[in-house]
Amino acid sequence: MASFNTVWIFSLALLLIASPFLQVVRCKSESSEAVETTESDIGIVGDDAQDFDGVGTFSAAPGIDTISVFPKNIAKLVTAGEDTELLVGVKNDGESGLNVVAIKASIHLPVDHRLYVQNLTAQVFNNGSVPASAQATFPYIFAVSKFLQPGSFDLVGTIIYEIDEHPYQSTFFNGTIEVVESGGFLSIESVFLVTLGASLLVLLGLWIQGQVQNLSKKSKRAPKVEVGTRSIDASTDEWLQGTAYTQSLSSKSKKKK
Repeated sequence: MASFNTVWIFSLALLLIASPFLQVVRCKSESSEAVETTESDIGIVGDDAQDFDGVGTFSAAPGIDTISVFPKNIAKLVTAGEDTELLVGVKNDGESGLNVVAIKASIHLPVDHRLYVQNLTAQVFNNGSVPASAQATFPYIFAVSKFLQPGSFDLVGTIIYEIDEHPYQSTFFNGTIEVVESGGFLSIESVFLVTLGASLLVLLGLWIQGQVQNLSKKSKRAPKVEVGTRSIDASTDEWLQGTAYTQSLSSKSKKKK
């Protein structure tokens, strides 16, 4: 049973990635009917989407499995203020056909899902039927607020459907997304970090230059002075002045004259 579910999830994920259009695939039934793939005219209703946000919470129907994928967006990067596409796969292993009513989602803080950040617009369907022993792909287009601060947030997506005129719902996505700013390549935070890094590098260079100059000054030796035919260090001549050594040098120089 576990291997069968793994094969189904893998095959449905491939279907979600490869098909940009909504398709309904009729699975092979117990009577060995041929597998048939047909396009389904869902007919997305955009005008009534806002009225669906206040719907209640329902339980999930048995035999219904869901999966979702961000096409061409494995990193789950969501640009603030721009549309993002999410494909939702539904497999109906129940005895009756189902009718997809709507897909909705919400943004939460990762630390606590009770703290809502934004309720995303619900997307309502007027013809989203999925027969028994079939699977289908449904597109969901959403956009987070352009004023939302960039960062990591949790996205919770729910698909609402009816079976024999009874409402149900299943959570198809409950994970983390990364919200990024739209527009320019560099954000305000990026410009600040780049400026701060450049300033630190300049200060570090000045400090290294000062240290090198101090070391070079310390390494310089005191100048030498000529005494007769020998050269002695000026600093040595100062502290030996008045001793027997300097007197001996003085008498030798007089004899030479």
